[in-house]
Amino acid sequence: MTDSIEISDSAAARMAVILAKEQPGCKFRIAVLGGGCSGFQYNFEFDAKNPSEQDLVIEKNGVSVVIDDISLGLISGSVLDYFESLGSSGFEVKNPNATAKCGCGNSFAL
Repeated sequence: MTDSIEISDSAAARMAVILAKEQPGCKFRIAVLGGGCSGFQYNFEFDAKNPSEQDLVIEKNGVSVVIDDISLGLISGSVLDYFESLGSSGFEVKNPNATAKCGCGNSFAL
């Protein structure tokens, strides 16, 4: 298991499209919050806050992804991907640590 996560090319490409419309210096931030129907839920946001010393910053194809140290412990070894289907699209975390997830895929259990 790695102490990082992988960012897929499709996720980095979609982030680049969104970040082009945001203020300079914005980064994609991933956090794990308590809640959701399975216990934990993923939170994705774009912001220009400077990362703290405890945050992991991953650069991929010109975009920056920031993950706080507590969240990283819950998603370490995961892949952040972006998907598009006929009915929906979005970022998803393929988390090998999750023992269960809800039907919509937005929350998970360990």
